[in-house]
Amino acid sequence: MTPPSQPRRPSSPTSIQLHFADLPDPRVQRTRAHLLLDIVTIAILAVIAGAKGWDDMETYAKLQEPWLREFLELPGGAPSDDTFRRVFVRLNAKAFGACFTAWMKTLAGSTEGKVIAIDGKTLRGSFDRAAGRTPIHMVHAWATENHVLLGQCATSEKSNEITAIPELLDLLDLKGAVVTIDAMGCQKKIVAKIVQKEADYAIALKGNQEKLHEEVAGYLDAAIADGGARTFETRDEAHGRTEIRRVYAVSNVDWLSTFDEWPGLRSLVCVERERTEKGKKPSIERVHYITSIPAHHVRRLARIIRSHWGVENALHWSLDVSFREDASRIRSENGPENFALLRRIALVLMKRETSVRGGAPTKQFRAAVDPTYAMRVLLAGIPAESQTGR
Repeated sequence: MTPPSQPRRPSSPTSIQLHFADLPDPRVQRTRAHLLLDIVTIAILAVIAGAKGWDDMETYAKLQEPWLREFLELPGGAPSDDTFRRVFVRLNAKAFGACFTAWMKTLAGSTEGKVIAIDGKTLRGSFDRAAGRTPIHMVHAWATENHVLLGQCATSEKSNEITAIPELLDLLDLKGAVVTIDAMGCQKKIVAKIVQKEADYAIALKGNQEKLHEEVAGYLDAAIADGGARTFETRDEAHGRTEIRRVYAVSNVDWLSTFDEWPGLRSLVCVERERTEKGKKPSIERVHYITSIPAHHVRRLARIIRSHWGVENALHWSLDVSFREDASRIRSENGPENFALLRRIALVLMKRETSVRGGAPTKQFRAAVDPTYAMRVLLAGIPAESQTGR
């Protein structure tokens, strides 16, 4: 039996071994001094411990080699920074992402009733002026309730979200979920794809659908003034600021000039935010939405729409602040996209590991100095039902 004071070897394969077993190795056979799964596992552990680049991964591998040998083969010893670089620069990013998506599906469980926020983030340091490459823009599908990144898709520019979102939706099982997207995703083909996947939607509406936006805003303004909309209101006060959020919903939608072109459309929604700060005049902002959810569920609609922005705090903010993603200068070939995925794997695993209180920086430091805790984070990627008896 392993002594309690020592990091415990998994009694079952880690999720990396389970879900990345079929990942194509980009190296020729004769140059493989290290196993691909060993490299991937060490890379994830290193990023969990705060690694920002290939040199950090080599340092981690060498310092932790005696412990890593307890559950990895390491036939060539600790991989060097050049090994990590060569593998992840050449590793097929779509195949790596597909393995990740299959893994996250086992962690997320059923999507019934869950809010899936689709939102994008630019890897600002990934541009390569010499190669004429613009920064990579990642489009994410984030399960807001259990903080699981269900999948992601890379595009060359933010404007390409319109084509990337359907591709991302095709990767996901969305039956019974509610998909939320900002105004960039308010496209008829995207709405049709969501309905095809047997999911509901709540999508922001702005000037990119100018005629529809004008019709919806005008109708909702009149309905609100006349008291003809279902209403739900919340009030938050903190640090001398008060915010009142009023959500209005109407179910009369078949009068819209393009009603037949928006599958599943059942309600129009207006979210009004009134902010007041001491000594300043109140500011009022209105954002409009189209949704497949009935208007009488206005309280639920308020929760769904507000939860969408959790992707900014729980995912994007953490990637920038805790992992310093925008400061990364990894630019070659598939390196930026693959390293971005390593960060996201690390973040999801740390959010699932709840025995230590605190945010990502606290958990990163703990993982860096305590291999027992690092293993605990790694094993957080095994679904609960698979951990019985571990």
